[in-house]
Amino acid sequence: MAEPITEGPVALRTRPLSHLQERMGAAAVGGARGVTLAELPFVTMVNLRVDPASEAADRIGRTLGAPLPRRCGDTAASSLHTIMWLGPDEWLVLSRAAPGTVTAHVRQALDGAPGSVVDVSANRTTLELSGPAAREVLEKGCPLDLHPRAFGPGRAVSTTVGPIAVLLWQLDDSPTYRLLPRSSFADYLARWLIDAMSEYRGPRVA
Repeated sequence: MAEPITEGPVALRTRPLSHLQERMGAAAVGGARGVTLAELPFVTMVNLRVDPASEAADRIGRTLGAPLPRRCGDTAASSLHTIMWLGPDEWLVLSRAAPGTVTAHVRQALDGAPGSVVDVSANRTTLELSGPAAREVLEKGCPLDLHPRAFGPGRAVSTTVGPIAVLLWQLDDSPTYRLLPRSSFADYLARWLIDAMSEYRGPRVA
């Protein structure tokens, strides 16, 4: 992910979970039942709406370096961007580039066609949950079937974890997940995950 900007007004931003950083670090568990939790703040996020069958959608795909995904749960990625399907004509673009740069380039590719391109970077933060027990932790409060036969690397869907709505994205087979909640709900979600992780410090109960 891009390094946070350290000059100008943007430098005044506060990580939504800065007050829980030490607690998340202390909650980490190692070994065969290991699991870790960390916040990845200030990720560029751009909401895109456009007719997927339009020439504008093709132009945007070329601009981003990957075609817009067409099915629920699908993602597409290039060197800088990951595109997540949110609905039949809606996507979320995550990027290592600056929000203004991504928004400007995608709007240029839209070129006046019906649709919208909106910087929503401030709406969400990102939590990364990783380790051998990460799936078990999520299964305590996520209604999705997270077994590898149903959900694997590259999948991203809107769901809930506990009572919190999130966009859940699996990165790899470790497994590593990224959870994107609204920033205002991130504190509750992080505390919920820390509590769910606590049992993995002890031996497995037969």
